[in-house]
Amino acid sequence: MNDKKWKTSIAGIVDGEVIIHGYKVTDLIDKVNFTEAIWLELKGELPTEKERAMLDAILISTIDNGLGPPSMTNARNSASAGNPMQAAVAAGILGVGDFHGGAIEGCAKLLQMGLTADKLVEKVISSGDRIAGFGHKVYEVDPRATQIFAKSRELGFFGEHCNLATEVERVLEEKKGKKIPINVDGAIAAVISDMGFDYRLGKGFFLIGRVVGLVAHIFEEMVREKPYRRISSEEIEYDGEPVRKLDKAK
Repeated sequence: MNDKKWKTSIAGIVDGEVIIHGYKVTDLIDKVNFTEAIWLELKGELPTEKERAMLDAILISTIDNGLGPPSMTNARNSASAGNPMQAAVAAGILGVGDFHGGAIEGCAKLLQMGLTADKLVEKVISSGDRIAGFGHKVYEVDPRATQIFAKSRELGFFGEHCNLATEVERVLEEKKGKKIPINVDGAIAAVISDMGFDYRLGKGFFLIGRVVGLVAHIFEEMVREKPYRRISSEEIEYDGEPVRKLDKAK
């Protein structure tokens, strides 16, 4: 046995057929939809109808949030500079980090630690950090989070971690004196935790959905906008040293 081989239990070619977790890809093409195939790829088994519907809702909620976030501005700026689709998508993905797209993973990690709501809030606040998945610059109540939780209740996935997330929201309000709502990332984090996904897949769920939005925005940039976007001069201010004389002798 060659231990230097690259090994995977996910997919391969067997007798000339592409196999994903034991299923022929030709059979999958004929009999399952894309969301079911995503679940299979991540979990190793095909989902139930309720699991598929819940994953559908999660992925749809991450597809797009307009031009503001770094992933979209990165992608469109890259496309405007003349880069091809794959480079602009890569630029967009590189705009995803702990403070944009990373809160699902951060929140799921906290929810999966086995702490009570009080202990969880105390742990994060005492470290000076914000609790990932809570708070929003625009929404007092994030309608996407409301919808994700409603869907999880309807489909039977509102369990231990979803209850913990709502209790964290209550404790946060009590300690801070103001409502800090669960946002869509926090809702997704709670639901995927109740569905048995490891927190380290958190960014993955965001990326799977957001790539669709990146492709659409990049294409629009290519066909509708003039090349080479740049920040308007009205939005730029130099606040360094004033103009000064260079006295150094030659």
